Parts: sequence; structure tokens; C-alpha cells
Amino acid sequence: MRIGKRVGRKVRSMFAAGLLVTTTAACGLSVNAALPYDVQPGSIPRVPALDGVEVTVGSKDFTEQIVLGYIAQLALEAAGADTVDLTNIAGSNSARYALEDGQIDVQWEYTGTAWLSYLGEDTPIPGEQEQYEAVREADLKRNGLMWLPYSDVNNTYAFATTEKFAREHGLRTMTDMTNFVKQNPREAVFCVETEFASRPDGMPGVTKTYGFPVRTTKTFGTGAIYTAVANGTCNFGEVFTTDGRIAGLNLRVLEDDKRFFPQYNAAVTVRKDFYDEHPQLADVMAPVADTLDNEEIMELNKRVDVDGADPSQVAYDWMRTKGFIR
Repeated sequence: MRIGKRVGRKVRSMFAAGLLVTTTAACGLSVNAALPYDVQPGSIPRVPALDGVEVTVGSKDFTEQIVLGYIAQLALEAAGADTVDLTNIAGSNSARYALEDGQIDVQWEYTGTAWLSYLGEDTPIPGEQEQYEAVREADLKRNGLMWLPYSDVNNTYAFATTEKFAREHGLRTMTDMTNFVKQNPREAVFCVETEFASRPDGMPGVTKTYGFPVRTTKTFGTGAIYTAVANGTCNFGEVFTTDGRIAGLNLRVLEDDKRFFPQYNAAVTVRKDFYDEHPQLADVMAPVADTLDNEEIMELNKRVDVDGADPSQVAYDWMRTKGFIR
């Protein structure tokens, strides 16, 4: 019986995907193959109102987003929905447009990205809750998009150093770093992205806020910074706080204790019209959002980016381990 249910749902998903290709091809979106897992309810129960409802799940084209997209699909499949996989959309703006345009129904998004990039606000709001509430209210009013409760995944900017260097010099916060480089200016060697080096909300702004000196600034592509910090090319590097290479390379993220960097908490977003038809989505995704945090997602990102695992398998293993599905 379980096998028959799986095959039937996969056939429907493939049929739906075939139809969807014709409507998304002009926009450059590609429907992915149905997930090859027999997803059964665990702590996420079957929801009769969602049984057979087609939900198209999208994501942007980087590891964390793809993993989160698969997590959403698995949760919705456990609840009884039939999902269509439109993860890995190239570019944030394209993914956002796909949601607004109805090409996708559900997508994880970041509060800071929406506030600064999509809503065009100039000044981030320091607190996570306050930033979330401002985005939720503005996006609903202006664009008809609903934000479900946010997770503790906060993929913002930070500076990192090696665990060894941090332990030797007692570094846990950016204020610690500031005091250290003031006393040891020759150690003030930073690796950052080219854009970060000149943006007001990047190096110029953060040095002004904390008041730390900079002896040398070296610019790299995003991925190269992690390796440069690990091998001692620089003592401090600009990183994203949930990147799996932090754990893989044994780096320590320094706490932004003055809250300079914007908040980028991940939350599920959905169009209001779709949510009004299927409000049960909120209850399905709530326990997942409650469980996710930086430590959890960093380990999932590491499994993909460092260990080479498949993102869908990483998502499936995590959902089973947490008991959401079986």
C-alpha cells in the first residue's frame, strides 16, 4: 500500500511538473525530478485538508537555500501535499519574482534581504523580532506576501578567525577583536570580498562602529576567504554565519555584540492568496522553523559543501533524525 501511494504521488508530481515546464520555460526556470523518497508522517501528521494539494516549492541557487527547499518539500509531503520541485532558481530577484508571479507557492526567505533589497529600505532594524515584524507587515501590505514565523537561522555577515587563534587571544566577540588589534596593530589583517571592502554596511561602516584599526585588507571571492583564514593568509575574514565551511575548517565566528550587521533570519514565505486557501501550511512548517538554528543549518551546509553529500539526502536524513518524517 505504501509503495502504491508513493508511485501514484510521483506520477502526479511528474505530470504536474510536465505541465509546469511549459509555463516556466520562458522565465528560465527548470522543474527538478520528484524526490525519490517514500515520505511518511512522523511528528508532522497527515493533514486531510492538504491531501493531494499541489504545492510548488522554490529556492535560490546556493546550498543553504536548496537544503531548506528540500526540507519544506519533505514536510509538506508528510502532511499529504503533492510537491513540485523548483529549487535552485538562479538569482535572488528571479526567485522572488517567481513567488510574486505565482510560479512557486512556498520559499524560504531572509528578513534582511527582503527589507533592504526587495522593499528598498535603507536602514536595517537591529533586533531579530523587530526586523521580522517590520518585514512581515510591509511585505504583506505592499506585495501580498505572508511571512510565517521566523527561525533562529540568521545567515548574516560576521568576522571569523581560527579556533586556535581565538583561544590563544581570548576572542569571542568583535569587541574582543577590536581590543586585541588595538593592542597588536600588526595582527589587523583582514580578508573580505571586494564589494564588502567599500560598502557603507561593510568594512567602512563596521570599522567606524567598532573603532578597530586595519593594517592590511586583502580581497577574495567569497569561498576563498574561509580557506585564507584557515591557512593564516589573514587573521580575520568576512564570513556568512551559517556557512558549512566554518565548521569544516574549524573557524570561530565572532559575535557582533554591537549589532552592526543586519538580521537575516530565515522564514517561510507564501503568497496571501495561496495561504488563505491553505492556512494549514503554517502548522506544518512551524515545528521545522522552531527546530532550525545556526548550528543545525551550518552542519547541514557542511555535509553538502565540505563532505560532498547530496542536498536532498541531507534534508531527508535531518527530517528523519528529528522525527518529523519516517
